[in-house]
Amino acid sequence: MRLFFTGMLLCVTLAAQDIRVQPIRGNLYMLTGDGANITASIGNDGVLLVDTGLPNLTPKLLDTIKQLAKTDKPLIRYIVNTSVLADHTGGNEAVAAVGVTVTGGNVAGNIQDAGEGATIYGHENILKRMTTKGADEKPFRAQPTDLFRGDGLKLSHFFNGEGVQILYQSSAVTDGDSMVWFRGSDVLAAGDVFRTDTYPVIDLERGGNVQGVINGLNRLLDMAIPEFRLEGGTMIVPGHGRLCDSADVAYYRDMVTIIRDRISDMIKQGKTLAQIKDSRPTMDWDGRYGATSGPWTTDMFVEAVYRSLIKR
Repeated sequence: MRLFFTGMLLCVTLAAQDIRVQPIRGNLYMLTGDGANITASIGNDGVLLVDTGLPNLTPKLLDTIKQLAKTDKPLIRYIVNTSVLADHTGGNEAVAAVGVTVTGGNVAGNIQDAGEGATIYGHENILKRMTTKGADEKPFRAQPTDLFRGDGLKLSHFFNGEGVQILYQSSAVTDGDSMVWFRGSDVLAAGDVFRTDTYPVIDLERGGNVQGVINGLNRLLDMAIPEFRLEGGTMIVPGHGRLCDSADVAYYRDMVTIIRDRISDMIKQGKTLAQIKDSRPTMDWDGRYGATSGPWTTDMFVEAVYRSLIKR
């Protein structure tokens, strides 16, 4: 393994596949490889990971963390899952297994029990799906160990010099989506509520809804503070794609909102789903986000928006 710089991008070259590592701010890094983007906080208190990617990435992910932590045994303490989807949770079991739960206090001292593994935070709907037979079912050690409901959860203490807050976003891509706010660094890990590589992947079967996605994007914009004219300032790590700021989120929010309104208007006119698809309500943005093949096509997105609105 070797490290090299390309502009602002720090790349970790591996034998079989690259993990791209982009320093964000302070102790925070964005790791990009198979599956969803991973946000890593690496410092004196150990390692916190937002999502774990696909399982085939795990050995390379752990090697990368060792390089960044400058130790063969990094203290992986926390994993936060922003979604139940496999590209966010696939590495949970293997990454948590090499992690450490730190307990104790000022009197007892810190008791490190490697047998317990890392703590996995997730919304209660993630656990419900992981414990139900079907595509989302996961082994016990891949499941969240600490759950939250309602608006979210704050870590009870500073981690690597800053507060960390998990924010629940109901009925967005799924019914278990969260975002993670690193308050000192002013960095938001948005999960799949925001991505730059495709239209929002709205999973209706898992409780997703287009309005929930728009609500999440508006929430990101409410929390983010730009440096100048929506540029710079708060950094936002999307579920997939490049590192972003408020301007990128605003562009994406406007796009999703306009498409929703176009489809809503055609529904009110009595048009069928086939007629709406033929009218190409996404045409303005197809060059950037559209696809005619693959796991998420433009037609699939239009249908998801249509069914979201019909359901509402």
